[in-house]
Amino acid sequence: MIKDNQQHFNRLHVLVDAFVIVISYLIAWLIQFQILDRMTGISFQLYMSILILLVPIYLMLYTAFGMYTTMSVRRKRVEIGKIVAANSIGLLLVMAGMFFFRSVPVLTNNYSRMLLFYFYTINIFLESMVRNAIRLGLMRIRRSGFNIKHMILVGYSRATEEYIDRIKANPEWGYEIMGILDDNVECGMKYRGIEVFGKTEEISEILPQTAPDEIAITLGLSEYSKLEHIVAACEKSGVHTKFIPDYNNIIPTRPYTEDLMGLPVINIRHVPLTNTFNAFVKRGMDLAGGVCAIVLFSPIMLVTAIAIKLTSPGPLIYSQERVGLHNKNFRMYKFRSMDVQSPKKERGAWTVPDDPRVTKVGKVIRKTSIDELPQLFNILKGDMSLVGPRPERPFFVEKFREEIPRYMIKHQVRPGMTGWAQINGYRGNTSIRKRIEYDLYYIENWTPGFDIKILFLTIFKGFINKNAY
Repeated sequence: MIKDNQQHFNRLHVLVDAFVIVISYLIAWLIQFQILDRMTGISFQLYMSILILLVPIYLMLYTAFGMYTTMSVRRKRVEIGKIVAANSIGLLLVMAGMFFFRSVPVLTNNYSRMLLFYFYTINIFLESMVRNAIRLGLMRIRRSGFNIKHMILVGYSRATEEYIDRIKANPEWGYEIMGILDDNVECGMKYRGIEVFGKTEEISEILPQTAPDEIAITLGLSEYSKLEHIVAACEKSGVHTKFIPDYNNIIPTRPYTEDLMGLPVINIRHVPLTNTFNAFVKRGMDLAGGVCAIVLFSPIMLVTAIAIKLTSPGPLIYSQERVGLHNKNFRMYKFRSMDVQSPKKERGAWTVPDDPRVTKVGKVIRKTSIDELPQLFNILKGDMSLVGPRPERPFFVEKFREEIPRYMIKHQVRPGMTGWAQINGYRGNTSIRKRIEYDLYYIENWTPGFDIKILFLTIFKGFINKNAY
């Protein structure tokens, strides 16, 4: 029943999204040709015919970005990010299609490209507003006690407590926990008002009596021997069942499963870039973006090179050994921002405020991240990516791999010039543990749209580094 309701809701959501796309396109047309009174050589009917392709393309992108998964348990910021990413890729696809099929009459030079940019902005705005309105509507309905899903938890463990904590903190999700079944805790014991009211061995009798909408299996690690019996009893009842494993201290971020000829295999880390196609797409973005960035920033690099040469003796480019993909070392390029030192005198430490080694020009280019621009050539060589975890020196890698759990996972992807941790403020002398958390989130949630989002945010948040000395 719950699953059917979710499917009906998703179908309705698709129709609403299709309507929003059409309305956004109509408003864009009105702005361009009625309000701004621009001239057009194409009729209104031909402009509207584009919607035959536009609507399904955008709906498929929304599906690909997971915008029809359960809305109630998704963060608003994450959803808006998905809307922006899907619309950005949609705009690029439509523009590319117009270029390659420009011989088609409706796609001639008379078609207003400006209309597409109006549509892009309006559609993001309206889609965000509509989805927020739906979210607020669901929250109000569920806070009033309607559209509630009643649940029973089977097993008492850390996972049980963490699940209850989240349900209690988010009543808009629409879950009400009826109670807990467990063999190791006395009946009557409560956690945050949720009572243990039976034994797991009684599950076959309890389920028909309580008639929950959902069951969550939250057994402790030591009780997994009971799992087969409990799953069989749950499935026999016909109630939707989900499994919340009690191993988040072992697998703290999102795992994923694969089918090995009928045998489910749980991978401890979900790394999308191990997929050949994903790696090919990212490498293509790196090459195209790297070449464009070199052309775009070449005047800045030329001025920087002249300034360094005139103010400080020594080479323009400083290369330093860093650890990259698959723990392999490479030489990372930077504009030299310090006085030349012998390898023996070079400290195995970060720079500090008012570091005497930093030159006058060096202070400026470090603060504005201009010293990082030569890494564009590392990208063309394949040592680095535009977006990824920042690489570190071997000395610190050996230090952190012993001190920080999961630190070495960052080397499963190419290091980047910018990254999710950097645009969230974790650069320079900041928490390594928090930086790793953000790096792991990026590694396990990579999409082309996520890279585009990070590059876009880097323009506003990534260049000026308050922690650079």
